[in-house]
Amino acid sequence: MSNLYELIKKSDANQKYLVATVVEGEHLGEKVFVSLDKIVYETGKSSFLKHHIKIILKQLETGVITVEGNRIFCEILQPDKKLVICGAGHVSIPIIKIGLLADFSVSVIEDRFTFANDALRAGAKQVICEPFEQGLKKIDGDKNTYFVIVTRGHRYDQICLEEIIKKEHAYIGMIGSKVRVKKVKDQLAEKGVDIKKLERVHTPIGLNIRAETPVEIAISIMAEIVQEKNLKKQSSGYSKKILERLNAIEVSSERKVMATIISRKGSAPREVGTKMLIYPDGRTVETLGGGCAEADIKIRALSMLSSEKEKSELHQVDMTGWQAEEEGMVCGGIIEVFLESIGL
Repeated sequence: MSNLYELIKKSDANQKYLVATVVEGEHLGEKVFVSLDKIVYETGKSSFLKHHIKIILKQLETGVITVEGNRIFCEILQPDKKLVICGAGHVSIPIIKIGLLADFSVSVIEDRFTFANDALRAGAKQVICEPFEQGLKKIDGDKNTYFVIVTRGHRYDQICLEEIIKKEHAYIGMIGSKVRVKKVKDQLAEKGVDIKKLERVHTPIGLNIRAETPVEIAISIMAEIVQEKNLKKQSSGYSKKILERLNAIEVSSERKVMATIISRKGSAPREVGTKMLIYPDGRTVETLGGGCAEADIKIRALSMLSSEKEKSELHQVDMTGWQAEEEGMVCGGIIEVFLESIGL
């Protein structure tokens, strides 16, 4: 059987996946991975989670439930976020760069060779240098695909929108003036495209931050996309970097601690589901938000790694009160972090 992290990496974007972990109680550390409402991975000899799978499957959002005195962290997984950009002009380049920093898999469609090369140099994972209609036929949309239309003219916008609106998507945004956008929508409506679908297209694209320069426009677009993404209460804690480290053959057996935020109250720097790996030499992969809270978790994780007995534990970091203020914990919230030892 594949290990848990291989299964997560191979998750289909159109299916619901759930990881349930006992984070406190008699069955501490037991874990199941559920795909299509079936358990495909299980740890623990008691089968406690298996016996209560019907309760677990009722969870629609990431969070903690309590069953027979055991607290269970139910994590609804969000597969890779995909950003598809139509056009590779002066606004597209900063969108590509910000998208990559935000951990999106970025694809670009551009029919001009020179501009397509610019997108490639900016770091886009996939660049399709073909007419927009043909290029979009090579893109499969799904509920985690975010489409951005920033072409050089309204006729190209219309071609892109007509193709994209047929696909499943999380977001469609189109740049342009109100006159240009209205013209495109009216022409598509005349061709029989569903008006309700057209009304859901984000135009004008981006949050209203009075953006002027290409970089500012890119920031406003990506801010709107992140806002849309975060309306879904799913966990994106298994980042690409973490899954790469957990699945790399040469390091998969190396002992480490995975820290996961399972709950938060008040103001905290990162969301529930956020993860960080800590190694015995102090190396880390990803972050829980930095500062004293992360340092506290790191110290606890290193203590676990120096012990042969401690495999998992629940740890609370209180960022309220005068002590937290003295130590620079300015967020003013409380987070619970589950620490689990992985590897030899």
